[in-house]
Amino acid sequence: MDHRDGAGGAGGGPGRRVRAPGRREPRRPRRLSRPVRIALLTYRGNMYCGGQGIYAAYLARELRALGHEVHVIAGPPLPSLAPGIPLHEIPNQNVFGLPLAEWARTHDPRRLLVEPLSLWEAAVSRIGVFPEMQTFGVRLLLRWRALQRRHRFDVVFDNQCLSWGLLGLRATGVPVVSVIHHPLHIDREADFAIDARLKTKLKRTLYFPLWMQQQVARRLDRIVTVSEASRTEIERYFGIPEKEVAVVHNGTDAELFHPCPDVPKETDLVFVGRTEDRKKGIGTLLEALSLLPEHVTLKIVDGRIPENGLVPRLVRKFGLARRVRFQTRFLEIPELVREYATGRIAVVPSFFEGFGFPASEAMACGLPVVANAAGALPEVVGTDGSAGRLVAPRDPRALAEAVRDLLADPARLAAMGRAARARIVSTFRWDAAAARLAAVLEETVRAAHRRPR
Repeated sequence: MDHRDGAGGAGGGPGRRVRAPGRREPRRPRRLSRPVRIALLTYRGNMYCGGQGIYAAYLARELRALGHEVHVIAGPPLPSLAPGIPLHEIPNQNVFGLPLAEWARTHDPRRLLVEPLSLWEAAVSRIGVFPEMQTFGVRLLLRWRALQRRHRFDVVFDNQCLSWGLLGLRATGVPVVSVIHHPLHIDREADFAIDARLKTKLKRTLYFPLWMQQQVARRLDRIVTVSEASRTEIERYFGIPEKEVAVVHNGTDAELFHPCPDVPKETDLVFVGRTEDRKKGIGTLLEALSLLPEHVTLKIVDGRIPENGLVPRLVRKFGLARRVRFQTRFLEIPELVREYATGRIAVVPSFFEGFGFPASEAMACGLPVVANAAGALPEVVGTDGSAGRLVAPRDPRALAEAVRDLLADPARLAAMGRAARARIVSTFRWDAAAARLAAVLEETVRAAHRRPR
């Protein structure tokens, strides 16, 4: 997931605003000796901030449906949660989200003088540091004694903050489990691949809190991740053996994301994602489009395309202005579902995905997917070719050829779309993800009780 200010993670942010997971049909809860009291942390909780917001909201709902007591502790922008799930806010002044002069027009600058952490955030963010994860952990630690005295949490589940503050929470005797969706090292390397100048390398090295996350992750009780691909990368970058990392695949809400046969097709290809995120591979896609016949069109759904960002520059470079359409406003979920439905094929050209919500959501909407054989995308799309095609990463010719083959066979496209939805419905369910995660949390609590004091 992308942790830059305002950036959407896989399928989470660009062009979409997501409502809270609603009520579902009741189902028989798993028998528990005692519900586990879970503090679910997410330093940035709103679901249009990326996959991390989707993850927190759905798992909170499903863990509660299993009979556990779940409290979400979040920083702004806050999540929208299912009814009955308590939310505890860890506020900040969001000084890292805007130029300081613009921030001062809507905030009281005097607050910085009485809030040392906000002053520190304002200072270090001016030199390119992203401090939100560090300061979320410190603010939480300052409030933890009161929260724990009132709620008596059995376990903390961290949504990839990996802040120093987690070590303080663990020192109070509460076990801490964290999910690592994918190592942020991969985001930094994607930036380096696009721009290898020393200035860029220094800027991105300052931005990502990689050393902190490496040190904290190794000292927690358990690490969870969302794909086999991410588990491999966690061993590579964090030095945590694969056998010690539990894989719990994400779910996808197949009730919200569904086929819309009444929506007319407007484009051949649809891309949903944060185009300024270099690992999303938008450059490969646009180059591939330039190799396809003139009548093949693309729609890009991204609510944050800068006026002179990567996409406008590449569209001009490849002469694609008449073949690329844009959806650049934030969408409610039904609107996003309809945008998926306007395409014949969803394209996910990412160089790495820890999971890949744009792929799974498109599949739930009945679209076949052409994706890079990179990261977790083979796990989501499948490798047998029934629901989508996988191509070599960073290869625009291979991507163009796969698209050309599928567009030439409408009957095959329709069959692949049906298979894609069936795969999501059967394999990537949030209730199943929560059950697997609950087993990890319960075992962690039992192990902590056995640990010498």
